[in-house]
Amino acid sequence: MARRRLLWLLVPVVAITAIAGWNYFGVQQPLSEALAADSRNEGLSVFAHYQWYVNSDVLVFDLRGVSGTNSEADVFRSMLQFAQAVQSRNFSKVILAYKGTPRFMLEGAYFKQLGEEFAFQNPVYTLRTLPEHVYNLDGTPAFGTWTGGLLGVVGHQMQDLNAFGKQWFINDAASGN
Repeated sequence: MARRRLLWLLVPVVAITAIAGWNYFGVQQPLSEALAADSRNEGLSVFAHYQWYVNSDVLVFDLRGVSGTNSEADVFRSMLQFAQAVQSRNFSKVILAYKGTPRFMLEGAYFKQLGEEFAFQNPVYTLRTLPEHVYNLDGTPAFGTWTGGLLGVVGHQMQDLNAFGKQWFINDAASGN
């Protein structure tokens, strides 16, 4: 009887420990290493895990905090650095969350592309075209694509990038949430 109770206690503890370790070594450790490699990331608090901690097909990039010394660009750069760190992995989608609340998502193939191109792609191009690849959680595009003259298109893309940042984390961070 005592052995049975002990078993009932040990099995969940072992399972939780295994899941936590799997998430840590699979995605959090690469994120932590990517953030630590760039001093501009100091002040950012980001947590990475699999969806529901067990669905390794979906990655969650959860921004937990931004210090007053960090900019919107720091957050986006940290996401790109993480994409580079896990570029050998395949995910169906990447959920972008703020303090545990999912806000947007990216297709996994696009996140992989961001990681593969991070070392050589023009970061201004990457950032201004990023919103075109951002989806609402229901799968609908969060922002449109733009056509027309270069200056007009770039202007709209940068407006979308700013709107994306505000909706993802800036509005809440500015209000103290």
